[in-house]
Amino acid sequence: MSEVVESFAQLGLSENLLRGLAEVGYETPSPIQAECIPVLLQGRDLLGMAQTGTGKTAAFAIPILERLDLERAEPQALVLTPTRELAIQVAEAFVKYARHLPGFHVLPIYGGQSHGIQLKQLARGAHVIVGTPGRIMDHLERGSLSFVGLKTLVLDEADEMLRMGFIDDVEWILEHTPAERQTALFSATMPEAIRRVARDYLLDPEEVKIKAPTQTVAAIRQSYWQVSGLHKLDALTRILEVEDELDAAIIFVRTKQATEALAQKLEARGYAAAALNGDMNQQARERAIEQLKAGALDIIIATDVAARGIDVPRISHVINYDIPYDAEAYVHRIGRTGRAGRTGTAILFVAPREMRMLRTIERVTRQPIAHLTLPSHQAVTDKRVANFKERVAQALTSADLDFFENLVGELASEHEVAPERVAAALAFLLQKDRPLQFTEKPESKPAAAERPERAERPRRERGGAHDERPLRRERTAFAHGVSDDDRGNAVVMVPYRIEVGRNQGATPKDIVGAIANEANLPSRLIGRIDLFDDYSIVGLPDDLDRETLNILRTAWVRRRQLNISRADAAAGDARPPRKGAAKAHGGERAPGARRRKEGARHKPQA
Repeated sequence: MSEVVESFAQLGLSENLLRGLAEVGYETPSPIQAECIPVLLQGRDLLGMAQTGTGKTAAFAIPILERLDLERAEPQALVLTPTRELAIQVAEAFVKYARHLPGFHVLPIYGGQSHGIQLKQLARGAHVIVGTPGRIMDHLERGSLSFVGLKTLVLDEADEMLRMGFIDDVEWILEHTPAERQTALFSATMPEAIRRVARDYLLDPEEVKIKAPTQTVAAIRQSYWQVSGLHKLDALTRILEVEDELDAAIIFVRTKQATEALAQKLEARGYAAAALNGDMNQQARERAIEQLKAGALDIIIATDVAARGIDVPRISHVINYDIPYDAEAYVHRIGRTGRAGRTGTAILFVAPREMRMLRTIERVTRQPIAHLTLPSHQAVTDKRVANFKERVAQALTSADLDFFENLVGELASEHEVAPERVAAALAFLLQKDRPLQFTEKPESKPAAAERPERAERPRRERGGAHDERPLRRERTAFAHGVSDDDRGNAVVMVPYRIEVGRNQGATPKDIVGAIANEANLPSRLIGRIDLFDDYSIVGLPDDLDRETLNILRTAWVRRRQLNISRADAAAGDARPPRKGAAKAHGGERAPGARRRKEGARHKPQA
C-alpha cells in the first residue's frame, strides 16, 4: 500500500470490531496487517511471506471477522495450523478481536482432544474452524464437518506443515473445499513444494513479503520468568526490589485498563509509579514523562502505543508484564533502554502457553533469552536491610544528630531500657509501612492452565499400503547420542521402538509429524529414524515422562497405533512387540483428483 496506515479505523472496519481491537491494545496496524487486511477484505487470494511474530494472525483474522455472516451458524472460514498449540493460540485471538461481535463462535479442532467433545461443539455450530490437518480430515471423513458454506481458507505456517509431513493432508483438505473460495497462504520461507501448492490452489494471488524486525541492541541483557504458582504482582515486586542498578523502568501491559490497575497496586506498595495510556491527553502524558526524567517518578506502566517516542536516559529496565502479541512489538518495547551506548535490562513474563511466542522472539531477534530465577524471600530481605543500613550510615556521617541523640537518651531513661532498645523501636517504626523482613501479601494464585484431554489421531494414507517410496533418513541426530533442547542444553537420545514400518507405508515424515504434533515434541528432539518391515526405531530423549509416553502409545501412523516402547541398547535389537499390539486397520482412501485453478473457480467478488 502506498498510503501510510496509522490506525485500524482507516481500513474501513466496523465499529464493533474496532472496539474489540482497541480493548486488546491494537491501535496501529503492523506492516503485515496494513498490507494484508485490505487485500483480504476485497476477497482476493493472498500469498504472504512473513516470519512468525510479525502480527500475521490479526492480518487474516480481522478481515475474516469483518466478512462473516453471523446469522449463519456454519463454518465460513477455516484456518489450518501445524500444531495444536498454534490452533489454540489463533482461536483465542479470534475470541479477543470478536468480543463485541454478538453470537460469534470459533472452534479449535486438533488431535489429543476427545472426539466426543468436538462432535458436540460442531453440532452447536461455529463460524470459524481452526485446526490441525489430521483432525480436520478425520471430521470430514466422518461427515461431522461440512464446508459447503466455506468462504475463506487460510494456511498458516505452511512451511512448518511441510516440514512436519502434513502437506499431502493439506492438499487433500483443499480438494474437499468449495472451488468458490478465498485462499490465503502464509509461510516464513517459500520452498518449491509450497510454491507448487500456491500455483495449484491460489488464483492470481497478491504477494506480500514482510521483512523480519531488526535485531535488538546487543547491550540489552534479556531474561524471562515463566509464570508459575505465584501471582505476577508478587513476582514483579521481588524483581523490582532486588534488580541491581534499577534507576527507572517502563512496565508494558496490553490494555489501558491494566496500566491504571497496576499503577495503583504499585503505588500501594510504596513505588513512585504512574500510568501512561491512550486515554490521557497530551498535557498529562508530557507531565508524566517529565516527572520520569526528573526522578519524581521511577516507574511508568504503559501500552505499546502510549510509549512511542519515549526517550528517557534514566530508563534502565523494561519489564514486559504482559507478553506482546508479536516479536516486532517486543523489539520496539525493549528499545526504550540500552540507548546511546548504555547498558539496559529487559525482563519478560511468560505464561506456559506463551512459550511459543518466547521462542519466536528468540528466533526473530537472533538472541537467546535467559531464564530468570525469581529472587527468594531472603534475597529481598537482605536487599532491604542493606538499603536500610546505607541510609542509616549516610545519616550518621552527614546529619546533625545531637537533638535526636538526647531524645534517645531520654526515652531510654524513662523506660529503663538500653539505648539500643530505643533505636530498635525507632527502626521498627521507620520500616513499618515497608517491612525489612519481606513477606508477600496474600494474593489469589493464578489457575494452572489445564491440559486438554488427549486421544488418538489416526493418520491418513496417501496411496496404497504397498506404496514404494525411497527410505529416507531425515533426522540429523542419531538414535544413540546427544541433541539440544530449546535452551541449548545437551539431551541424551536413546532408541525407541514403534509398531509401524515399511509394510504399512510409513515414511520418516509420517513418524515425525505424529510425534511432534501429538506429543508436542520439537523436531530437534526427534532423532534418527530406521524403518523396518513391521516396526521402526526412532531416537527420542532419554527422559520422556510417563504422560508423553502414554500419548505416543495411542498415537496413530498409517492406521496403526505406535505402541511405543524402549528398545535395547542396540537400535537394531529391539524388544518384540508387546502382546496385544494394535494391528493395521483395513481399508484405504483413494487419493482425490487435485483441483487446479483452471477449473470452474472464479475470482471472488469484493
